Amino acid sequence: MSDFGSLVEEKCMNFSIRIVGLCRFLNEEKHEYRIADRMFRSGTSIGANVAEAQCAITKNDFVAKTYISLKECNETLYWLRLLERTKYINKQQFDSIYKDCDELKRMLVAITKTARQNIATKQ
Repeated sequence: MSDFGSLVEEKCMNFSIRIVGLCRFLNEEKHEYRIADRMFRSGTSIGANVAEAQCAITKNDFVAKTYISLKECNETLYWLRLLERTKYINKQQFDSIYKDCDELKRMLVAITKTARQNIATKQ
């Protein structure tokens, strides 16, 4: 695995840990379970799919798994915006975790784009 791959996996793991903490806060303090469940699923799925991509059988499989991570990341950004607009989290909480998720999204866009270009060049 490349250093960049290790960096992305570590950032995904750290983000998943933050998502688990946020969902615990939403459940215990705000008694919000529905959005928390959706947030938990999409937010932790980002890293799980990146981990799967590291063991992809083919380059197309790698792109597919990475793209799933990107989609889950985009969904997580949606849930974060919803939580902030419905006042389940404050602006400071939102800004901090949203920034991390957006950074992951930008990384995943770059990885997916580069991998697709590499596949297209070799065909």
